[in-house]
Amino acid sequence: MPEKRPDLAAMIAPLGRALATAELPVLERHGLTMWGYVVLLGLGDEPVYTQAALAKKIRADKTRIIGTLDELQQRGLIRRDPDPADRRARLISLTPTGRTTRDQAQRDIQDQENQLLSQLPAADRKVFLRSLQTLWESVVEPPR
Repeated sequence: MPEKRPDLAAMIAPLGRALATAELPVLERHGLTMWGYVVLLGLGDEPVYTQAALAKKIRADKTRIIGTLDELQQRGLIRRDPDPADRRARLISLTPTGRTTRDQAQRDIQDQENQLLSQLPAADRKVFLRSLQTLWESVVEPPR
């Protein structure tokens, strides 16, 4: 008989909410909203994305992120340039300042996460992170 345990969603959802709540002060120190951070992460190290492709990657409605893109552009964290192949489309890319801001925020968030992870023995922590990444990769759409 399998060991009785809570369902995965019952365990992961409260943990996810707690982690997101703990990220907010870190993001505020970097002048980012949660959506701004999601956009910066979504841009990754690719040179450019169309707004539609970025929205699809981060699973947001393309009209929902317009205000976030406006704010990030005003702060000099992203660029939006006309697509030479389609003047109606915009190509979005990180600026050097955007890349630095994203990397610093991510480093600070992961430092904070490491405090939580320190409750696990080092070997368990490594297995947990590897397993979590494997499960995550199985549900996210691969980038195109």
